[in-house]
Amino acid sequence: MGAGMSGRRRIGLMGWLWRLGALLLLWLLGVAAWIIWVGDRDQAAPADAIIVLGAAAYDAKPSPVFEERIRHGLDLYHQGYASKLIFTGGFGGSRARFSESQVARRYALKQKVPAADILIETKSRTTRQNLVEAKQVMAKNNLHRVIVVSDPLHMARALRLSKELNIDALASSTPSTRFRSFHTSWRFLLQEVYFFHRDLFVKGA
Repeated sequence: MGAGMSGRRRIGLMGWLWRLGALLLLWLLGVAAWIIWVGDRDQAAPADAIIVLGAAAYDAKPSPVFEERIRHGLDLYHQGYASKLIFTGGFGGSRARFSESQVARRYALKQKVPAADILIETKSRTTRQNLVEAKQVMAKNNLHRVIVVSDPLHMARALRLSKELNIDALASSTPSTRFRSFHTSWRFLLQEVYFFHRDLFVKGA
């Protein structure tokens, strides 16, 4: 009798664990689907400025990922969505000659964007810091509504942080991304799923 009860308890526990695992998997798939859905939307509309979130730069040259963001920001600017560009991103290391935002500014100047229309900050190293510093630039220049530019899989986090920082932000993801292969896309998506859950428990990260 005792052995039978013990066996039934084990079976019941295993069934409960399987159900819990299935619910966890469904939750994770739902979060991933939401991240993809947010990144696929383009909310571009008239705004005061376009914030281009920073990414790696190699000396005076933007990385392929950063170049895609810069190019999309310039496209929105040339289409007349906003009259100002805000490039974000600090120095990638102690030996870097240029900050990410300075690299982006040089790129924009070569595309005949007037210097007066380009605003930068050179302190940030993370997405949150990008937006914190951009908000200060906005306040100094009396800018209110912005379009945030980043990669599609990064956009959900960027918008969530913008809301948390009380930035009136619209999303416009890069129409193309350098995270093209299945391997790199899934690694980036898994990273963003992790950040989604981390940010639920670690505020200000």
